[in-house]
This record gives sequence, structure tokens and C-alpha cells, in this order.
Amino acid sequence: QVQLVESGGGLVQAGDSLRLSCAASARTFNRYAVAWFRQAPGKEREIVAAITWSGGTPYYADSVKGRFTISRDDAKNTVYLQMDSLKPEDTAVYYCAARSGRYRVDPSEYNYWGQGTQVTVSA
Repeated sequence: QVQLVESGGGLVQAGDSLRLSCAASARTFNRYAVAWFRQAPGKEREIVAAITWSGGTPYYADSVKGRFTISRDDAKNTVYLQMDSLKPEDTAVYYCAARSGRYRVDPSEYNYWGQGTQVTVSA
């Protein structure tokens, strides 16, 4: 079992930055791929970024490429999402999710989910 706890969300203005953290409980955390998803009201959950192992090539949705950076510190069992140049359309609840093995972009492929953290970007 893996427990995930997100933190770092908040209310910011367009152009600001936020860093989300996802702390995991797994003793073998480095064997899990971790992804960040987001869900805005009335919309489906969509992948934002994913990473399989530290140093591996991460995945980014086109909408966040060049603005968001995913990273992981396996010594701390934590994955981060650095979000720069935030836009109002980035407003959503952000979830981290984990699965054994490599990352996938389909949320149904993830077994473990955090409770979510709200990110609101005002114009």
C-alpha cells in the first residue's frame, strides 16, 4: 500500500509560481512511477506530468510544457511539481498518483491517489 499526501496548493495571480509536493509512505518508493493529474470543475481528470525514476525523461502535457517541472527525491519519498508562469486555465484540483513500474497517461492505470490540493489562479 502507498499513501500519498499532497501539499502546496493555494490562490495566486497569473504569472506567479507554486510548488506542489507529494509525500509518499512506500518503503520502495523508487519502484513507483508518479504522476500529477488535475481536474477542473465540469472537466475530466487530465494528466499534467509524470516521472518514472529520478533522472528519467519525464512526461508533460502540451499545455504545461516549458512552465511546469516534475522532479522526485526518493530519499525523501517526495515528488514535486514546480509550476511557473501560472495561467487562470491552470485552476484545478491537483492530484498525485502512483503506480508500480513505468508511468502511464491514463488515470485508470494508477492504483494510489492523494486527496488533492486546490490551485486557483486569478487573472
